[in-house]
Amino acid sequence: MMESKSPVCNTCGEEIGVKPNGDFFVACQECSFPICKACLEYEFKEGRRICLRCGNPYDENVLDDVDTKTSKIQSTLAPHINNTPQDSGIHARHISTVSTLDSELNDEYGNPIWKNRVDSWKDKKEKKSKKKNKVPKAQEHDSQIPPQQHMEDMPPNAEAAATDVLSVVIPIPRTKITSYRIVIIMRLIILALFFNYRITHPVDSAYGLWLTSVICEIWFAVSWVLDQFPKWSPINRETYIDRLSARFEREGEESQLAAVDFFVSTVDPLKEPPLITANTVLSILALDYPVDKVSCYVSDDGAAMLSFESLVETADFARKWVPFCKKYSIEPRAPEFYFSLKIDYLRDKVQPSFVKERRAMKRDYEEFKIRMNALVAKAQKTPEEGWTMQDGTSWPGNNTRDHPGMIQVFLGYSGARDIEGNELPRLVYVSREKRPGYQHHKKAGAENALVRVSAVLTNAPFILNLDCDHYVNNSKAVREAMCFLMDPIVGQDVCYVQFPQRFDGIDKSDRYANRNIVFFDVNMRGLDGIQGPVYVGTGCVFRRQALYGYSPPSKPKMLPQSSSSSCCCCPAKKKPAQDPSEIYKDEKREDLDAAIFNLGDLDNYDEYERSMLISQTSFEKTFGLSAVFIESTLMENGGVPESVNPSTLIKEAIHVISCGYEEKTEWGKEIGWIYGSITEDILTGFKMHCRGWRSIYCMPLRPAFKGSAPINLSDRLAQVLRWALGSVEIFLSRHCPLWYGVSGGRLKLLQRMAYVNTIVYPFTSLPLVAYCTLPAICLLTGKFIIPTLSNLASMLFLGLFISIILTSVLELRWSGVSIEDLWRNEQFWVIGGVSAHLFAVFQGFLKMLAGLDTNFTVTSKTAEDLEFGELYIVKWTTLLIPPTSLLIINLVGVVAGFSDALNKGYEAWGPLFGKVFFAFWVILHLYPFLKGLMGRQNRTPTIVILWSILLASVFSLVWVRINPFVSKTDTTSLSQNCLLFDC
Repeated sequence: MMESKSPVCNTCGEEIGVKPNGDFFVACQECSFPICKACLEYEFKEGRRICLRCGNPYDENVLDDVDTKTSKIQSTLAPHINNTPQDSGIHARHISTVSTLDSELNDEYGNPIWKNRVDSWKDKKEKKSKKKNKVPKAQEHDSQIPPQQHMEDMPPNAEAAATDVLSVVIPIPRTKITSYRIVIIMRLIILALFFNYRITHPVDSAYGLWLTSVICEIWFAVSWVLDQFPKWSPINRETYIDRLSARFEREGEESQLAAVDFFVSTVDPLKEPPLITANTVLSILALDYPVDKVSCYVSDDGAAMLSFESLVETADFARKWVPFCKKYSIEPRAPEFYFSLKIDYLRDKVQPSFVKERRAMKRDYEEFKIRMNALVAKAQKTPEEGWTMQDGTSWPGNNTRDHPGMIQVFLGYSGARDIEGNELPRLVYVSREKRPGYQHHKKAGAENALVRVSAVLTNAPFILNLDCDHYVNNSKAVREAMCFLMDPIVGQDVCYVQFPQRFDGIDKSDRYANRNIVFFDVNMRGLDGIQGPVYVGTGCVFRRQALYGYSPPSKPKMLPQSSSSSCCCCPAKKKPAQDPSEIYKDEKREDLDAAIFNLGDLDNYDEYERSMLISQTSFEKTFGLSAVFIESTLMENGGVPESVNPSTLIKEAIHVISCGYEEKTEWGKEIGWIYGSITEDILTGFKMHCRGWRSIYCMPLRPAFKGSAPINLSDRLAQVLRWALGSVEIFLSRHCPLWYGVSGGRLKLLQRMAYVNTIVYPFTSLPLVAYCTLPAICLLTGKFIIPTLSNLASMLFLGLFISIILTSVLELRWSGVSIEDLWRNEQFWVIGGVSAHLFAVFQGFLKMLAGLDTNFTVTSKTAEDLEFGELYIVKWTTLLIPPTSLLIINLVGVVAGFSDALNKGYEAWGPLFGKVFFAFWVILHLYPFLKGLMGRQNRTPTIVILWSILLASVFSLVWVRINPFVSKTDTTSLSQNCLLFDC
């Protein structure tokens, strides 16, 4: 590969120049974005003094003492790419000059045989390995910039670069973020002083209680550090959809917007109503996006005939619904939620025909709902002989655990058109093959099957996955994501764009913190300022190449700089020696990347030569035995290879979803959705970040997607249990963020801390249960965990409480989160910690160490036919017992404490207040749980009350009897002293 002697400016393509001391010119000390002096001067002249990549302001003296030497060697790659129609745009693979010239020679002199092609590829690998082993000292600085970054296809001048920017970073105002950081540091210092006092002042009369409390408090402090510091640099982002349209949708020309494949997953239509799934599909088909760029794949992992028939009805109704949405620009484009809006639907509508057509469309939708309800009613009882299709043949999926793969294409280019004769987006039904004896990996396996099917049929460069109950609330959501992924500056190394989750149907008080506002509006924005948000399982737009396990085309690495420019929280340090296993993986990944240079134009070969070439590069061991799919993985800009016969695509698609396709491949290990945990989303995003990719957090003013959440107590705890169990599984796996990928050095420190926090938070349940039990013990025994406070100790405790309050207030200030949302989040942190998280820890260890899989079943009662009626449903589950027991124990302790104070007199009231305050802290945090347990009419299951009272009573009686934490009195000396008196 031909490389220039210095980094290339991302704006004009010239060398960036060097300083008199020999170091390369660095404009931005934060991200080392390569830009030359001339382009930087133009930016300053236009009043733009912030970095185009990270958004940080440039140093005012950055233009001093710069040697603007130009390169003697001019790259011929950029003109070649610009003159190539299929490679135009920002997603063209950055191939080498040698590869470009080779392609030109092939066109002039004919196609060489495949062996020469492979030999040239091997020669390049040998040259590349020699360069790795011996790097001249004069080029040490240059070696730190990836080759792809030298050849980025950027706008020809600075003015074009400025106007082509599709998104910008908006930092939090310094007045807000600086005070926030200062308080965090102050709180850290106060915590250190607090623990110094706690450890050096034990309570001898209750040593066990004191030791337990100190251990719990140290764990809480560590947990706070892991949660707090990833929020050190929160940012906001702004997109420019109009610029996106102006650049890629020019009038009179075909749209150049990238295609997107949508994935919708469903399993059991009786638990996931087909009407909800239909609304999700309809909202996708009606997107404000070119119809030929949208394909929707629905995965039916339960092989239910009900899902198939409901999709047939959905496709038929879409012929009316899609043109109606686009004609009147309605929002949202899910009919169930559009017609249920309690707003003035005539606002901003000027067409006289709107009212008439809306009434007709609402009537059509009501008829559609009736047909869907009829299908659901019919499916309630399965016939003994199984389901039969309309043509009289048996439904292939009658046995849900043993059936062939099924694919049915609706709508699309060759399918039915809408009622106005316009083309509709493609809709595809997919049910992967299942056979006994094969591991299917649940949702992750279904998503990987969709990745392969979509690659064979449409092969869009981007993938957006949604849960079946999450509909598109903003028809321009995909355009929002494309402002990042198609941005020539930002999108180079972005693996996915994550949208926040928003929900419908939640009570106004959000009793059980279903909205997760603090996580989505605080934590995720903090991560966006580091390496990007974590993947949360839905509402995410992926770059397909990132799912295939490739490294980013340009890995942004810090150029050598002085220690003064390093981050205060992440000091520069020497890169550790790489682990041999990591070196092997990197070489393997580089082999795949290098192979792309030679396999990018497979159309020049006949079928035999193509198959031999693919075999030589060992792609089959990675991606599986499908030549069509392997060819699709090499097309970064997407599209189906021209050499493929369209008539064989469905057959090939059936092949790639066979149950044995993934055997002896890298699926679920290095590519696609990663297996090994029921929370496959965390693992998948973590692996991408470890490879050096970045992710983006997009928060449009109108929420992009909305879904439904369980709002009653039992279902909410069951959901939290599943998330916590997945975190425990990751903690006990080889992908544990504590050590996985440490030697690679591509995951930033604060990003790693965030991932560590996502897998260790369930273990906080152990100290939390102990800490919530301490107040009752103190009240029952008359002892306390803190000795008599001096003035200095009182000031220390007061300072700690003030720092906690100030941290929360300043966090609310920059994030815009309400204090009620913050309080609900704190309450449910305690509720979930003493119930679902506790069960997840024990279940995780049983499952991973002993192979026992314990299930917590939930049986429901009927709900009242009222708004939020489901909120008051009480369902029996063992998750309710621990928090109920803690409530009863603390309430009993409060009563016992007051009784004891009344008996002892005035002197006992002072120590009582500290203990009662401690107990009320627990009761207030568990209050939403108590409210949910009571329901609307105090209909708590009898078994819950009986078990809780029994456990609380037994615990209290045993405690009073053994009294373990109170120092024992020496009865021998006491009896001797009694002999001295005349009793």
